[in-house]
Amino acid sequence: MGYLAGEYDVLVIGAGHAGCEAALAAARMGCETLLLTINLDMVAFMPCNPSIGGPAKGHVVREIDALGGEMGRNIDKTFIQMRMLNTGKGPAVHALRAQADKFLYQHMMKETIESTEHLTLRQGMVEELLIEDGQCVGAVTKTGAEYRAKSVVLTTGTYLRGKIIMGELMYESGPNNQQPAVKLSESLRNAGLQLVRFKTGTPPRVHKDTIDFSKTEIQPGDEQPKFFSFETTSSDNEQLPCWLTYTSAATHQIINDNLHRAPMFSGAIEGTGPRYCPSIEDKIVRFSDKPKHQIFLEPEGKNTSEYYVQGLSTSMPEDVQLQILRSIPGLEQVEMMRTGYAIEYDAVVPTQLYPSLEVKLLPGLFTAGQINGTSGYEEAAGQGIMAGINAARKVQGKEAVVIDRSQGYIGVLIDDLVTKGTNEPYRLLTSRAEYRLLLRHDNADLRLTPTGYDIGLIKEDRYARFQHKKEMVELEIERLRSTKIRPDETTQAMLASVGSAPLQNSVDILTILRRPEVTYAHIEPISPSSHELTEEMKEQVEIQIKYSGYIEKQLIQVERLQKMEKKKIPDDIDYSDIHGIATEAKQKLNKIRPISIGQASRISGVTPADISILLVYLEHYNRVIASRG
Repeated sequence: MGYLAGEYDVLVIGAGHAGCEAALAAARMGCETLLLTINLDMVAFMPCNPSIGGPAKGHVVREIDALGGEMGRNIDKTFIQMRMLNTGKGPAVHALRAQADKFLYQHMMKETIESTEHLTLRQGMVEELLIEDGQCVGAVTKTGAEYRAKSVVLTTGTYLRGKIIMGELMYESGPNNQQPAVKLSESLRNAGLQLVRFKTGTPPRVHKDTIDFSKTEIQPGDEQPKFFSFETTSSDNEQLPCWLTYTSAATHQIINDNLHRAPMFSGAIEGTGPRYCPSIEDKIVRFSDKPKHQIFLEPEGKNTSEYYVQGLSTSMPEDVQLQILRSIPGLEQVEMMRTGYAIEYDAVVPTQLYPSLEVKLLPGLFTAGQINGTSGYEEAAGQGIMAGINAARKVQGKEAVVIDRSQGYIGVLIDDLVTKGTNEPYRLLTSRAEYRLLLRHDNADLRLTPTGYDIGLIKEDRYARFQHKKEMVELEIERLRSTKIRPDETTQAMLASVGSAPLQNSVDILTILRRPEVTYAHIEPISPSSHELTEEMKEQVEIQIKYSGYIEKQLIQVERLQKMEKKKIPDDIDYSDIHGIATEAKQKLNKIRPISIGQASRISGVTPADISILLVYLEHYNRVIASRG
């Protein structure tokens, strides 16, 4: 028999990247929160690549920080390399990526959790959800401890019925040989949830002293690193280089000769793997015309000899993995410290969730992270903070917070999951965002800090600094608009130095700054601001001026989108009753239960004609309801 071990406002199950953000958000919003994890030593563990950020993912980390989350602050404290990617392209695709000290990252996150008010961290294996009157009201652990809560957030990652696969070897396990959560899947199925089987994988780790770095290319960090958190202003972290090498013809031969032993091709793996992070054997088969593939050697931390072999994710048998490694330039004498593996796990079909991440069938239960069919720490953390916010707001009797597609990559991610679902582990890409010129790395605070402040996760002092930055940027743009520049010797010399056409007569500085080759740094000596501007403010001024035409066009599109999002659809609509809507659309609408016309229009299989009929029906429906009232 179980026993009552505690009562809380919010219970978070799982302390990976989603669980940490969910628990911290709920506790910081004043809810008594319990964070339960299978193993206290695995809080914020990185079972795969010890890195944070990259295209789209880095944007998400900035957005988490803008809302008041922890991932950005934590990686800024613990990075061993920081690089801004895509600097040769426009600001919409600039992406920050950090290599983490894997162990320090965990340690610092655990320390933050342990020192946060209203937050209790406890070890326990959850085996069953508590359900009363159709609501989720808590969970029971393996030891019979019963924890009751007003909201429950489930963030089990890849632990649900986890199975590790390595060649012919298969065994039940969570990542990195942790205990899997076996019985919880059964509890979810019994509650009526539909689950799918996904898989992901990880490469081998090798010993640093057995790598011949002279045969590889050095990949250093940025000399002047930028940071993920808007609160980080400087860092004295020592940066370590990563190293680039490539697969060889011998590598490809070894893999082809052993495909019969590859679980991916022998039928041993039933789960669907991530398209955008394939195993090396999958890459060799799919891209057979490609003579070589990039392999990055990345340190796992300052105080370890383990190197992560990025690009070599595999589920080949252990002996084959060593052969593959030793066929790569620089790794001819390498010693393997950990074997790569594939892991299969259960995930929830995400169309069963509202945009708040609450489960439609089971009020009070929220899910976030890889259980929702995503891949990646950043995607998990982005969902985690939103699930934590909405679990807390449910307890507080407040309306759910939903970030829309024009406000953030987090909005794109969640909307894609709950509206379209996913038939493979979902990875966020910049191409998934239709308003990506608005969703830049540099302006995440301008987009989301007011929301973080309204929720209560951004404190007064930080909000005041944010307001000051915003005002300074606006003032400077206005000054540049109203200040004329004459075609004098200094101005003409500056324009000539950057290959720009000379001035014929006086113009405002803003017009000059719109020229692609002229930067704020060129303008500043000629017409310095009377206000003290930080580098961040100057960057914001320049981007807003240079891209104003494109930004205005996207804002007009956003306005149209928001009109559609404001047209809410009542919960009790039965789409089968609406004449004229196609059968497929009726089925999809009844299944997804969109909350707005905007969401309904993004469901695959729902056409513009179906939306027109739905709009007419809603007008009639609302008139009938109003007449009854």
